[in-house]
Amino acid sequence: MLVLVAPGQGAQTPGFLTDWLALPDAADRVAAWSDAIGLDLAHFGTKADADEIRDTSVAQPLLVAAGLLSAAALGDIPAPGAVAGHSVGEITAAVFAGVLDDTAALSLVRRRGLAMAEAAAVTETGMSALLGGDPEVSVAHLEKLGLTPANVNGAGQIVAAGTMAQLAALSEDKPEGVRKVVPLKVAGAFHTRHMTPAVDKLAEAAKALTPADPKVTYVSNKDGRAVASGTEVLDRLVGQVANPVRWDLCMETFKELGVTAIIEVCPGGTLTGLAKRALPGVQTLALKTPDNLDAARELVAEHTQA
Repeated sequence: MLVLVAPGQGAQTPGFLTDWLALPDAADRVAAWSDAIGLDLAHFGTKADADEIRDTSVAQPLLVAAGLLSAAALGDIPAPGAVAGHSVGEITAAVFAGVLDDTAALSLVRRRGLAMAEAAAVTETGMSALLGGDPEVSVAHLEKLGLTPANVNGAGQIVAAGTMAQLAALSEDKPEGVRKVVPLKVAGAFHTRHMTPAVDKLAEAAKALTPADPKVTYVSNKDGRAVASGTEVLDRLVGQVANPVRWDLCMETFKELGVTAIIEVCPGGTLTGLAKRALPGVQTLALKTPDNLDAARELVAEHTQA
């Protein structure tokens, strides 16, 4: 069984959309999306520097657009057995599942990015990845420092979030067994109480949408559970901005569903890396450039039923 996944914020790099825009119809599609949300996605995906695309209000719609564009480039393929996304990637996955269309998803993520950027501006906050260590020991240590385990990613990785002062203290006082603390390229303490002001704004934006029920299994970050109602998917997308991402539980669900292969859409690499460690024996492929498309199509054919 194939699972199609979409990465979250921090996966973006300068110019990562350049090669994708050279594909037939890609530039026109991105131009239409840009007009719809009032953001020049092509510029930010090709010419903007790392600081510009670190901006939450830019990074989030850019990542969703890249995921949708790369998935569309696969062409007419059989549906995956399940879909999921990490953090903002959940909105990309909602399109894959048929819950939202492209325009609705990009409009929602534009509002999400703006609301979260505004919430992040209230206090100087950030996120850092903990590599290695025992999760229970790490979580207890984070709580002692006043930090939140905002992403529990599995494969020995937890992402801590909080104020920059708290993160500095973490760098000086790592949990036992943690090899390294790596600051992430994000502009706030996402999936924590610091994002609470964004929830109401996102809920207001969601009122204008009419979600459909998922056509394939949609696995939620909230608890790793498969969600069958489009309304519930949308409700979870709204609430998730201020609650931890449980990617570890998503991967447990993939395993229970019988996953045999995972494809991560552009800019892929992070989630397939986690899967290689947490789901041994499962084939993985990250869509980084269009050069990966042929191999992805072969993997789809091998692990799905037409």
